[in-house]
Amino acid sequence: MKRAIVIVMDSVGMGALPDAEKYGDVGSNTLGNIATQIENFRLPNLEKLGLGNIDGIIGFEGHDKPVGSFGRMAERSAGKDTTTGHWELMGIVLQKPFPTYPKGFPQDIIKEFEKAIGSPVLGNIPASGTQIIEKLGEEHIRTGYPIVYTSADSVFQIAAHEKVIPVERLYEICSIARGILVDEHAVGRVIARPFEGEPGGFARTDRRRDFSLDPIGGTVLDHVVDDGLKVKTVGKITDIFNGRGITHSVHTHDNMDGIDKTIGYIKEDFPGIIFTNLIDFDMLYGHRNDVTGYARALSMLDARIPEIIGALKDEDILIITADHGCDPTFPGTDHTREYVPLLVYGKTLKQGVNLGTRETFADVGASLADYLGIKPPKEGISFMEDVL
Repeated sequence: MKRAIVIVMDSVGMGALPDAEKYGDVGSNTLGNIATQIENFRLPNLEKLGLGNIDGIIGFEGHDKPVGSFGRMAERSAGKDTTTGHWELMGIVLQKPFPTYPKGFPQDIIKEFEKAIGSPVLGNIPASGTQIIEKLGEEHIRTGYPIVYTSADSVFQIAAHEKVIPVERLYEICSIARGILVDEHAVGRVIARPFEGEPGGFARTDRRRDFSLDPIGGTVLDHVVDDGLKVKTVGKITDIFNGRGITHSVHTHDNMDGIDKTIGYIKEDFPGIIFTNLIDFDMLYGHRNDVTGYARALSMLDARIPEIIGALKDEDILIITADHGCDPTFPGTDHTREYVPLLVYGKTLKQGVNLGTRETFADVGASLADYLGIKPPKEGISFMEDVL
């Protein structure tokens, strides 16, 4: 009954990659800069797993005898977005980044979208999601027109008040946008951004939904399902992979709900993969430059690590990592091109193994395939022989 639990701490990077200059991210270090700014900041349970022992880590204490194995991973794909990071974790390395639109989307795309949904749109600019609903929310309520915006990431985001455009209709127009945004305009994600409240007090709700592309090749998730095993996902994983290679999925309200649902899956009996995304770090704190909130969210996760480990079965392995950075101390509100931590734990695995610096996130996918005895991805080198 072999099983792997992969938890992605969305945006929890740990230092700029060697090519960060190309992305304007020299000096970024999500974990290190938070630890520097928050006095006496500690993550004792993650440190016990080996967080402070990782090569190049800043601000965390190493353990003489960590109970897990540890390392860091570089992203080999071009880009620093969520889809790219998650796909690479499961074995796909992208040579070309998804398109971005720093000046907004071309008018021919917008006109085609407006015609398809039967309505003009507001916005069509790069913007913070919280700022644009404050800026255009009142006009949106008055006109009923959806708000379209983007960011430095490859995203086409559509915001709408739930009482103006019901959530199911918002999902429908996002699906329409997804059908339009293909070929050279194939953005990584179309994102539904519902909100509620009154002018001056708008707030986004937890009914966000991502509409992604199909992965461009086979992933470890596909191979697991092909072998008759289960892939159960928590959070936006099913959206990122467009439902492919997934047998069961649940959406979440926040990080703590994501952990609850992950533990619920762990308590079940099935072979395969549990794959969880904890989004709050990125969505609520990284993009909003909220250092204190980010640190608090990390501490909340850390406090639940013993509970997660306590739920593991004898043949379960736990991998904790990230998909990119989003340094809340860094200028701007965009993702940052960073190394990500790699922590590996299992009751039967070796302890204290330094897995070094991995050349690609795909080493996670290769290791999952190795452990489960399934077809490996095209990219990545397994680290399982080092920890078994």
